[in-house]
Amino acid sequence: MSPASTEEFDLVIVGTGSGNSIPGPEFDDWKIAIVEKGVFGGTCLNVGCIPSKMFVYAADVAETIRNASTYGIDADITSVDWLSIRDRVFGRIDPIVEGGERYRVGEECPNITVLKGEGYFVDERTLEVTDLAGKVRRIFGRHVVLGAGARPFIPPYPGLADIDFHTSDTVMRLNALPETMLIFGGGYIAAELGHVFSAFGTKVTLVNRGDRLLKREDDDVSQRFTQLMARRFDLRCGSEVTGVFQDGNTFRTEIQRDGVTETIEAEVVLVATGRIPNGDLLGLGHAGISHDNGRVLVDEFFRTDAQGVWAFGDLSNIHQLKHLANAEVRALRRNLLVAEGKSEGSMQSVDDRFVPHAVFGHPQVASVGLTERDAQERGLPIKVATKDYGTTAYGWAMEDTHSFCKLVAHADTRQLLGAHIIGPQAATLIQQLIQGMEFGQTVDELASKQFYIHPALTELVENALLDL
Repeated sequence: MSPASTEEFDLVIVGTGSGNSIPGPEFDDWKIAIVEKGVFGGTCLNVGCIPSKMFVYAADVAETIRNASTYGIDADITSVDWLSIRDRVFGRIDPIVEGGERYRVGEECPNITVLKGEGYFVDERTLEVTDLAGKVRRIFGRHVVLGAGARPFIPPYPGLADIDFHTSDTVMRLNALPETMLIFGGGYIAAELGHVFSAFGTKVTLVNRGDRLLKREDDDVSQRFTQLMARRFDLRCGSEVTGVFQDGNTFRTEIQRDGVTETIEAEVVLVATGRIPNGDLLGLGHAGISHDNGRVLVDEFFRTDAQGVWAFGDLSNIHQLKHLANAEVRALRRNLLVAEGKSEGSMQSVDDRFVPHAVFGHPQVASVGLTERDAQERGLPIKVATKDYGTTAYGWAMEDTHSFCKLVAHADTRQLLGAHIIGPQAATLIQQLIQGMEFGQTVDELASKQFYIHPALTELVENALLDL
């Protein structure tokens, strides 16, 4: 159904993840349209960071119980109530999602129009939004902010498109805990969700093309993580998928590994082979917006090369991290006001040199800055220190024999170039190193200009710094 006319707005926001935080009191005199084709609230809230970490926490508890004999405690997991675990997660999240949408369409936001449907550019700063009923509304924005995020990448494995597979968008809402699961992938999504289902008793087989998991991490971290996961999963690294088949409720996959054909059967297939930006779904060419395989290209102030069109987050940066998207949208929000003369000063950018990330597997992995290989490839003079958890008093208490902290520093300037931790609470332990890098502290200052609580686990970081 073709639109009768074009509705004009001061601002059109595509996507309700971090972009939903743009409208505030400063924009009360702007006529704003918010376009959302899926569930209100974006990836992180609905199918990403938050629900997955709620599952991970429960999985961590299960693993703690399973390994309690290490500490002289006799404990067993007698049963796992999957539906209770699942409903605890989404019983918290779904009301937040519904409340957020009600707020935006309610009387509290009289200047905002929420359009539920798929937005597609048909001209400069002009989109057509098609709802589920096929009704089309054409809208024009004096400014258009694209925060349409990313989606699961589906590899072209023979037969995969013909079966009922899951992605991270759907697998967390399963109605029953499967006895067996096949996971395609070797990155953070595969690692985290593999940990979840394995901890709850599912026999997990993980098929990965590469020879190790988390290949973007520091080599030592990636190798250690792969070794540890091989103890929990049926790990098939170095595999090429040659066929995927479905027979009723059973899935069969054929792979080639070391020249040998292997067959794997499972109740559930999870595709966790990464995520790709959604720019290819937006009709960018009709609006004169440049992109690289769907990733919208922007300058340091989040402006595209099309006048009045901005982009941020998973749609435009290479990191695909919620904390970076939040930082970008705060800067972009200010830049909109500067562009309109409603805020003094210059536009803001976001320094992404020290953007950290974490993998909430078991063990956790956290990283910031350069890996040792990155630094070597850049020809930098470096010093490297690695410290095991087991060298600290708290590490003794944990009986930890496999976790470590690895630091990469510039040999001349004494600046920390990279930090990599694999082990319990890695995502927390790395924070002070991120702060030190961001504020230009040397490794010597980080090591000696503050107290480290004894015998806290933070002594791991202190000892690694002292080794430098």
